[in-house]
Amino acid sequence: MKYSKSGFYRRFIKRPMDFMLSCIAILALSLVLLIVALLVRVKLGSPVLFKQRRPGLNEKIFMMYKFRTMTDEKDENGELLPDSVRLTKFGKFLRSTSLDELPELLNILKGDMSIIGPRPLLEQYLPLYNEHQRRRHEVRPGLSGLAQVNGRNAISWVQKFNLDVEYVNNISFLGDWKIIFLTIKKVFIREGISSDIAATMELFKGNEVEITDE
Repeated sequence: MKYSKSGFYRRFIKRPMDFMLSCIAILALSLVLLIVALLVRVKLGSPVLFKQRRPGLNEKIFMMYKFRTMTDEKDENGELLPDSVRLTKFGKFLRSTSLDELPELLNILKGDMSIIGPRPLLEQYLPLYNEHQRRRHEVRPGLSGLAQVNGRNAISWVQKFNLDVEYVNNISFLGDWKIIFLTIKKVFIREGISSDIAATMELFKGNEVEITDE
């Protein structure tokens, strides 16, 4: 069976590269991981890690890990307060520097995620996708992706999903490394962290207009 260059990379190189890079990153950043974990414990309490079910490759559900960035403050009815209230100054710093994402290196090591791919979104969004948007699950979700280096949370859901599918259609070794270097640049300039209308990113509520591959 013959493979195109992109097909060969996707089938035989991408996963081993992810495993190698995540191992190197965990070792290189071990001190940073320890310091951030201790600061989260002191400033936000336990648990240090935020764990949430997310859909991955072929919509298979996995448990994603991040450093906690919000408090557990609740109202008089026992309901969690809005994100804008629970997201502390320290939490905003973790998000703006993407330090909260570092535990996802464990997900990459396990094979749940990739270094580069569409970001893993909420499980509750699965029934809301149209066929075009659902294609984002044809690959492993990523620590960063094409949408993250083209606006991140500052762009619309339609733009984000279109970029996700564009990535799926054009996976390549050089493309992944370009996104890696652009991600490092974005982290340093802290661009596109939040939506203009929400503390982080507004919830996806479905589609009014069907999006196609055209």
